Formats: sequence, structure tokens, C-alpha cells
Amino acid sequence: MANKLDIFGTAASIAKGMSVTFKEMLNPTLTEYYPDEPPKFEERFRGVHVLQRDENGMEKCVACFLCAAACPSNCIYIEAAENTDKVRISGGERYAQVYNIDYNRCIFCGYCVEACPTDAITHGHGFEAASYNTSTLIKRKEDMLVPVPPGATPPTIATEKVAAH
Repeated sequence: MANKLDIFGTAASIAKGMSVTFKEMLNPTLTEYYPDEPPKFEERFRGVHVLQRDENGMEKCVACFLCAAACPSNCIYIEAAENTDKVRISGGERYAQVYNIDYNRCIFCGYCVEACPTDAITHGHGFEAASYNTSTLIKRKEDMLVPVPPGATPPTIATEKVAAH
């Protein structure tokens, strides 16, 4: 009796699997015409990282190092600098003077995005990061920073005026 139940259970499993297969065979094939058309990504897609700016054009990164601490592959390198009255890059006391991500080591886990208290680093939808030269896979802050939003003034570094006597 047990053998008959095993046989019926196995046959039912095979029939269920084949029904899924036949149903998929009857659906139309969806083809994406990349590179002629842009690819369509899901919202949760984790592409190359993007450093965000606020609505005033200031960098959101305040160099808190939480993203580098959360990174399991240790691929984020940050050097902080202090904001002053003349040099104001971010809204906080500090800003990231150097912000590098080594994509040779990055596993796109998203821990850096989750750890950021200011939402400065996010995953974009860029995916064409492959390279035969590994030195080009180290992305600098300038490579990842989004452009200044329209109508905002970019952060400026004030130069000291030398009084001519």
C-alpha cells in the first residue's frame, strides 16, 4: 500500500511540474533589444553605487565611515575633511574628501546603503562596469557623484583674496 502512495505522489509531482512547463511554453517570448533599447530593471536592482546630493546641491555624505564599517568585503575607502565657513561641501561638520569603492572586491550586498544615516550612498541602475583592466574598477567620488540639481548652486571652495599693497 505504501508503494502505491509513493507512486501516486511521484506521478502527481511530475504532473504538477510538467503543467508549469507547458504553461510557460504557451506564453509569448519576451525579448529585450539591448543595446538598441535601454534595459528595463526592477526597482530593487543593485547596480553601481551613486553618491547623492541634497536639494541645495550639497553632498549628502558627512564622512561618518558607517558604510565602510558595514562593508563585509572592505572595499570602501574614505578620507574625511572638515567643513569651514569658506569651504562648505556638505551639510555636516565633515565631508568625504576622498571616497573610493573598489569594484574588484565589492559584492553588491547593499550593507553600505543600509548603514548610511543620510542616504548619501545608493545603488543606481548602472550595470556596465566590466573591464579587462582592474585599475579602472576603482571608482572615485567624482565618478559616483550625481550632478548638481537644476536651480541649485554647487558647493564652492572660496579662495582667499590677497590684498595687494
